[in-house]
Amino acid sequence: MDTIFTKIIEREIPADIVYEDDDILAFLDINPVNKGHTLVIPKKAFVNIFDAKEKIFGKMAIVAAKLGTAIKEATGADGINLIMNNGEAAGQEVPHAHIHIVPRFEGDESFKTPKHVECTKEEFQTIATQIQVALESD
Repeated sequence: MDTIFTKIIEREIPADIVYEDDDILAFLDINPVNKGHTLVIPKKAFVNIFDAKEKIFGKMAIVAAKLGTAIKEATGADGINLIMNNGEAAGQEVPHAHIHIVPRFEGDESFKTPKHVECTKEEFQTIATQIQVALESD
């Protein structure tokens, strides 16, 4: 599948690359939430975390953590968000797996904390059991 990310990997369009190895590429987001907002992508295209191999996702996470530390230092950020949207309903816009590294600053309004839903003890127990059953079926 040809996406804007595959075009960046192939150097068909420019990007401000901050990290690259044989499997992973990281570059500044062209629509940043804050300065230093970076995307970490696998060079082999996977639509989302559910399609990615454990090894490559693990490597993406390791690179994101290392970059998060560097971005925090470089930008003077007070914190870092690591975000991965999986599927359109979750806000994924490019069908190529990617992790957002977003520097955060005290008082910034970039992301709001989502509202919480109310759950009864029984609802918690039911969903916990459903998740456990789903894990066992894999």
